[in-house]
Amino acid sequence: MKLLIILILTELLVPVVLRQHFSSISREKYLISIIIHTTLSLWLWILYFEIHSDKGFYDAPRHIWLLMNMTGMITAVVVPRVILIILHFAGRITRMKYGGQRRWLTNTGLTFMVFILLIIGFATLYGRFNFTKEYIPIKIEGLNKDLEGFKIIHISDLHLAGFYHHSNRLQDVIKEVNSLNPDMILNTGDFISYGWREFDKNDTILSLAKSRYGNFAVMGNHDFGTYHPFYTEADRDNNVLIMNQLIKSSGYKVLNDEFTVIDVGNARIALIGIITMGRFPDILYGDLDKAISAIDSVDLKILLSHDPNFWEKKVTGKTDIDITLSGHTHGMQMGIITEKIRWSPAKYFYPHWNGLFTKGNQSLYVNRGLGVLAIPFRIWMPPEITVITLESE
Repeated sequence: MKLLIILILTELLVPVVLRQHFSSISREKYLISIIIHTTLSLWLWILYFEIHSDKGFYDAPRHIWLLMNMTGMITAVVVPRVILIILHFAGRITRMKYGGQRRWLTNTGLTFMVFILLIIGFATLYGRFNFTKEYIPIKIEGLNKDLEGFKIIHISDLHLAGFYHHSNRLQDVIKEVNSLNPDMILNTGDFISYGWREFDKNDTILSLAKSRYGNFAVMGNHDFGTYHPFYTEADRDNNVLIMNQLIKSSGYKVLNDEFTVIDVGNARIALIGIITMGRFPDILYGDLDKAISAIDSVDLKILLSHDPNFWEKKVTGKTDIDITLSGHTHGMQMGIITEKIRWSPAKYFYPHWNGLFTKGNQSLYVNRGLGVLAIPFRIWMPPEITVITLESE
């Protein structure tokens, strides 16, 4: 109801602002601004009524896609409109004694509107699909010679409903992964955002990814149905069963607080998977002690843990796990990524929010994710395919 009231008020007041600001200056500018306003409003109201008239499942891919687009429109259109209205009428109120308005305030609001719309439009149409490869060498002391140059593709946080209407983009990612000729593909979870129906038929696309020694995955906290607003505990239990099957049909072996050993020539790799549940800040983890208790002599231990905070809490300095791979943060889908600068507001919640971190002989790599969550855009925070190469130190 609050959103509806805000939408109605902005629809009524923005045309008033445009008329008061432009009508005495340029009729052409006024008409153009009204046309742009009306076009954006039509798309906004179509989304609003589509969402509120939808009688299907909450986690249907189309419904999640509509919700994300609505959030994007609120960010790109509604919030700037509110700011414009406040600035314009503040300018009129402060000039009430003398008449007229403070035009620079309205111009500031209009400039802000155009800037935000262009930034988010670009981040939605291009930024979210600007899949970037990060080449990461990880040095291991005493690495078995049969693991020298071993190539791991690490992907994470697909949030598959974000590929609704864009399955070709997901196919392109899989083709890119295969072109890298990986020895192993590791996925650190969050295949979905709310419920198993978001998977749609994407398991047929994901299963096309091939590697020499197999594909392995863990489930992220979203995969447990944590955020579905209508799930009962029984629904969540059922969601977990279905998700395990869907991930398996996508070509992965799912590691739920367990390990598996892969033979690479004369070398042995222990792959360990720990489950992640709950929601920030109350993230819950599986049993790492149970997962590693039966591991015999191996040359390398790799842990898949969706949440990077788990590394500091339970891994580094407490186990002999060589490499931990995580995702979860998305780099908050906005920030700055250049050769010299890496910054995101995610750093205030996750000290290890993206990139390679080392402590002693232990390494953590955090992937920015491939998909989008809640908002349908990435601002200067491109989705990531990580290409990890093992090297002897």
